[in-house]
Amino acid sequence: MDFLTAGAQRALELAARLAFDTQAPEVSPWHLLRALLEEESRAAEILRRHGVEPHRILHAETRDSTPAPQGTAERAAESSAARPPYSEPLELALQEGRRRASQLGAFAEVGSEHLLWGLTVTVPTIAALLQQHELDVERLSARIEEQAGIETEPIAADFTLRLREGRETDHQDALRIVDAAANRAREGLRTLEDYVRFVLDDAHLTERLKRWRHNFTRTMGLVPSPQLLAARDTPADVGTRISTTSERQRDTLLDVVRAAFKRTQEAVRTIEEFGKILSPLLGEQIEPLRYELYVIEKAVLQTESARTRLEGRLLYLLVTEALCHHGSGPAIRESIPAGVSIVQVREKTMPDRELLAHARRVREWTRAAGALFIMNDRPDLAVLADADGVHVGQEELGVREVRRIIGPEKLVGVSTHTLEQARQAVLDGADYIGVGPVFPSSTKQFDSFAGLAFVRQVAAEITLPAFAIGGITAENLGQVLEAGATRVAVSGAICGAENPAEAARQLREQLEGR
Repeated sequence: MDFLTAGAQRALELAARLAFDTQAPEVSPWHLLRALLEEESRAAEILRRHGVEPHRILHAETRDSTPAPQGTAERAAESSAARPPYSEPLELALQEGRRRASQLGAFAEVGSEHLLWGLTVTVPTIAALLQQHELDVERLSARIEEQAGIETEPIAADFTLRLREGRETDHQDALRIVDAAANRAREGLRTLEDYVRFVLDDAHLTERLKRWRHNFTRTMGLVPSPQLLAARDTPADVGTRISTTSERQRDTLLDVVRAAFKRTQEAVRTIEEFGKILSPLLGEQIEPLRYELYVIEKAVLQTESARTRLEGRLLYLLVTEALCHHGSGPAIRESIPAGVSIVQVREKTMPDRELLAHARRVREWTRAAGALFIMNDRPDLAVLADADGVHVGQEELGVREVRRIIGPEKLVGVSTHTLEQARQAVLDGADYIGVGPVFPSSTKQFDSFAGLAFVRQVAAEITLPAFAIGGITAENLGQVLEAGATRVAVSGAICGAENPAEAARQLREQLEGR
């Protein structure tokens, strides 16, 4: 999270250490609340001013996480191992904190008080605890404005504006609108879940949609359901008798999915706007859900698009000139007819001018043979050589940055070594992922190996095209296929072979089950 004050940064670091020290799988909102209270910061001043003490946090009953025991902060400070990731509720709280800072004209400085605001408006159990200390959203807002030096007294004016009084029916009408929109959102979301579950067979995206639905239901709880039901008047709804031809016709499953995403997003926006009349928190808490839905939409549609574009492309060759037995040219030209359908140029030390000339030659060979051409790490040279895409690792440019260089039409692949990295690549909009390393490799050194267990995890959860990589040969390919992989990327198994065509043919036949 960018633009943090020193106090906010210290609080997040302490929260991560607290989570690690208690062996929590994720950093939860409660870890951050404890850290905010223990750090010397504006949030701590607000909490202490209202009598919030550490023992009250420790004994709060929450469904989100179990807070750290007494003395954890001291022990956590000594921990230097890898920190657990932020939980989704915490990510939403951080997003709300940043938004609050921007509203106060302090977008470049997200302070601890803004983090406290995010926790309060997104985590009902924390809001309930603070309410016991008379620290509700309104009072917290006043404390934040007070610390920021914002004048809240009205400015004297030499004229008077007369505003129309809210009609008695405004609330009832808003209830009716929100009820109808909530129903549309649920219906659209169920359509999406069914598609991702039964067509894509994607456990990761199904879980994301299910989690979104649960968060949406929880947020809608801010408006009592009896009020929504009482305001419902389906027989008098003129919209039930109006339809268009386009609404009644869908040519493909993807048409249904696109329409369902738009219907759900539009419904959520309606709730966000009219919900402000019913509850100040409803609009605030529904907004991050709308943004999250945009991310899920991109992941679902990108997965479907990538599956179509890479259909039948099972064997991926990574070429490094120095490792090819007869040079990269013969290896590429001979292996493509034998089964290689994607070729990646991976040259770490070749000078740029020489690399560009080499890439253009590979472009000619692959285009003539109907194979895809991918550049490793270099989106700039990919554009100049007219490659079909770019592959990046965890330390290189991210998907978003690569897309800004190569555009939306070209492929972006990402190397992943953990299930969390694979999940994130899907949400980032990658077209495919590399999964590994599976075995020790003669062409690249690794400190650790994800192994076949990682291949199984990805195969069970993610349907974005995934290429198992790392030390794969014709001799161990059977183990990789048994683990659930359907695509592989190799280098030495073909490039270093005496007969690249025969090596490619053996791998391809195993991939096709022959």
